[in-house]
Amino acid sequence: MNFNKAIIVGNLVANPEIKTTPSGNKVASIRVATNRIWKDSSGKRQQTTEYHDIILWGRLAEIASQFLQKGSLVLVEGRLRTRSWEDQSGIKRYKTEIIAERIQLGPKKVEPPSQVQEEKLKPEEVEEIDIDEIPI
Repeated sequence: MNFNKAIIVGNLVANPEIKTTPSGNKVASIRVATNRIWKDSSGKRQQTTEYHDIILWGRLAEIASQFLQKGSLVLVEGRLRTRSWEDQSGIKRYKTEIIAERIQLGPKKVEPPSQVQEEKLKPEEVEEIDIDEIPI
């Protein structure tokens, strides 16, 4: 039995790049960073970052272009694929990518209140009500 599955959770390092194939299919590419943190033998905290190239097709590409942006948290589930080609110098190059089969978007970022909203909330601008002026 063969099994080719990759699952990562990380943050986008750039906005998604979306293209349309000549046949009309949407394809998006995203780059996701994942971190690994551990303590070495002396107890010092260490960290490494890995960067993963992700390819999304069809509806997944549309969702990525619509909802993901640099810094977004995303879970990607897919399969690994390695491509090879020759560069302009004739050197054979390889690139391993994750072909996404499923994604899960992270939480939405909370936008800070706008300047106008903050001004509305200032207590010194609230008009005081005199109890004696309230009709009975």
